[in-house]
Order: sequence, then C-alpha cells, then structure tokens
Amino acid sequence: MVVQLHNHSHYSILDGRSRVQEMVSRAKELNQPAIALTDHGVMYGAIDFYRACTSAQIKPIIGVEAYVARGSMHRKDPSLDAHGNSWHLTLLAMNNVGYKNLLKLTSKAHVEGFYYRPRIDLDCLSNFSEGIFVLSGCMGGQLSDYVLQSNETESRRIIKAYYDIFGSRYAIEVMWHGHEKRDRLNQGLLNLSKEFGIPAVATCDSHYARPEDS
Repeated sequence: MVVQLHNHSHYSILDGRSRVQEMVSRAKELNQPAIALTDHGVMYGAIDFYRACTSAQIKPIIGVEAYVARGSMHRKDPSLDAHGNSWHLTLLAMNNVGYKNLLKLTSKAHVEGFYYRPRIDLDCLSNFSEGIFVLSGCMGGQLSDYVLQSNETESRRIIKAYYDIFGSRYAIEVMWHGHEKRDRLNQGLLNLSKEFGIPAVATCDSHYARPEDS
C-alpha cells in the first residue's frame, strides 16, 4: 500500500503547483487509500483538502511542513539570514487533538516566531506534541543537515531529543530525487534508523500531481 505523506499544494506559495482537488484526484486514480497535505508553514488548504478527500472516499491526513528555528523562535536579528534561520520538519495530525495542536503551532509560528518565515522551536513543539506524528524532514531538515556534515554527535542528539518527546510517533524520513547528495544522505539516515530502531519512512516531497506539471 502506497500513501504519499509529504505533498505541497498551491498554498505553498511560489513553491507548490498542485491544486488540492488535483492531488486528491491523482491519489484516487492511483488507488491510494489516503494522502497527506503538508504545505510550507501554513494550513490554509486544510478544509478544502478534507472535503475533497471525504468526497473521494480517501482518508485525509492533515499536516504541515514546519520551519524549526535554529535556536529560539523568539530570536530575530540580522545575524540570521533569510535561508539559514530554520530547518524543515514534517508534522502529521493523527487525530483531532493533533489537528488542533497543528493549528496552535502554526498560529504561534506566525504570531510569535515569524522572521522571514513562520517558525517554531523544539520547546514550542514539545508543548503541543500530543496527537502529532513527526517525520525528520527533507534535505532541508535538521537531521539531514547534520548527516551531510558527517556530524554524528549532533545527529544522535537530535534523534534522541525528538524521540524523548514523540517516542514511537517519530520516524526518519528518506526520499530519492536523484540529487547528488542523496546517496550519502540516505545511507546515513538508514544507518541511524537501524542503530536506534526507529522506522524509516519513504516520501516523495511532491510539488505537482503529474510529471508533466514540472
């Protein structure tokens, strides 16, 4: 059974190509029983997505690709540049409690943590962690960053930090897009998955519903 857990709609502004209905229709066409919506830092499409999925008799998995601040989400100063002040993290609601916590997290990210992007931090995430399943993120994620730096100490530290909060609701995210760094990154991630006994989950990081839309 294939379920796509990392997908961006046109609500990922200037990044996602797919409209919500296109994503759901494509999942239905491929006989996939569920699909997730994980737009960058926002949940604008959640209601439309939920309605489209229920209409198509597909399970909706509401999520967000969060921006996690490098340090405190409340730190905002020029030494943090536009692209280097946060990592990506994939958050998925498991139930209604998780959905409400995602709403709280994204609201706090915009109202309290916004600096170039709507950001949260690990303390904020731990306060609203109930009902949320976490994937370690794409190549722009914190764990991937440390693996690519060959920083084994920090890689293990961040896995432990997330596992202490989420336990079995944390998984290591791997993907393959032919990027030159991916072989080394995926091998490092899979080695850590085996070492810690934490499941590895393959995602697509989809930004369009069909190849020709690229």
